[in-house]
Amino acid sequence: MRSTTLLALLAVVLLYLVSGALVFQALEQPHEQQAQRELGEVREKFLRAHPCVSDQDLGLFIKEVADALGGGANPDTNSTSNSNHSAWDLGSAFFFSGTIITTIGYGNAALRTDAGRLFCIFYALVGIPLFGILLAGVGDRLGSSLRRGIGHIEAIFLKWQVPPELVRILSAVLFLLIGCLLFVLTPTFVFCYVEGWSKLEAIYFVVVTLTTVGFGDYVAGASPNQNSAAYQPLVWFWILLGLAYFASVLTTIGNWLRVVSRRTRAEMGGLTAQAASWTGTVTARVTQRVGPTAPPPPEKERPPLPPPPCPAQPASRPLSPAAPEKTEPPSPPTPPTPPTASALDYPSENLAFIDESSDTQSERGCALPRAPRGSRRPLNTPRMPARPRGPGRPRDKGVPA
Repeated sequence: MRSTTLLALLAVVLLYLVSGALVFQALEQPHEQQAQRELGEVREKFLRAHPCVSDQDLGLFIKEVADALGGGANPDTNSTSNSNHSAWDLGSAFFFSGTIITTIGYGNAALRTDAGRLFCIFYALVGIPLFGILLAGVGDRLGSSLRRGIGHIEAIFLKWQVPPELVRILSAVLFLLIGCLLFVLTPTFVFCYVEGWSKLEAIYFVVVTLTTVGFGDYVAGASPNQNSAAYQPLVWFWILLGLAYFASVLTTIGNWLRVVSRRTRAEMGGLTAQAASWTGTVTARVTQRVGPTAPPPPEKERPPLPPPPCPAQPASRPLSPAAPEKTEPPSPPTPPTPPTASALDYPSENLAFIDESSDTQSERGCALPRAPRGSRRPLNTPRMPARPRGPGRPRDKGVPA
């Protein structure tokens, strides 16, 4: 996680804590002040009714009573009563051990001996990891069982031609509803009946327990009227299944977020590739329609060669036809131009053009420039027939008569 993300998350958590503190202060502080005023009024009333008791002695008595209540003592029982209730009987001690390894720690019963506190340290260090392994296994098995049952319901929906996307949403909702019905609503009504709590108090205890907050103001089986030794162990097994269910829900949510993240990355990669392809296509089309910004420089045309001066020479000197020079690859044909004495740019020109140029230049008394030595006749060019010669005109070498 990046430093900026971590700092932003820390700021959000701190803001959440401050907002919660302000809300709890506004809701609970007036009640606390009212309870303190009522306690002062009761204390003054007791001192007026019993003038033999000093204010200091009463304060010491109240402090001892508060310590005794914190240690698990019950003010409804005393040494003269025949009640066998104890905060450390086998069922209550089993429940207390369960609250240690589940990290709930209600706090209604606390250890008062040094030996008990020392043993609790090592007991928690070994028991908490062990319970974590058990919780993972139970959560996996419980989630598999619930998903298997929901799978049959999904098959029924698919037979009814329900869209698969809607079936997935319905299966997730059913998974949450079944879990809440088994581990939240049903225990709520059980605690209302057994403990005598209101529905708000019961669901408050359920949520505080299954979230491992465990304030300890409401604890199942802590009432002296509850004499069943198996009640609190059963409550602990409910805590085990409820924590396993919530662990399974959190695991499912984590897996779903992981899959969504992978799909999102894949879709974003595909969209990026499509956007790049579309941009390239649009750019190419715009370039083709508009054309290049600057027109390419025109190809340099070869300037026509001026005809060489005609020296005085006998009329019987033969004139050899101008041989075409080596030229570049052919380009698209151009409209025919009048015959000139310039060298041919294309080797596939009509040979009649060469004859006409030669005859025209001869008639004008000017000879075409000779082809440089070493130049060869282009391949696949038919040999020209010999032109008629005048009297006294010598025959070209290598040309049959």
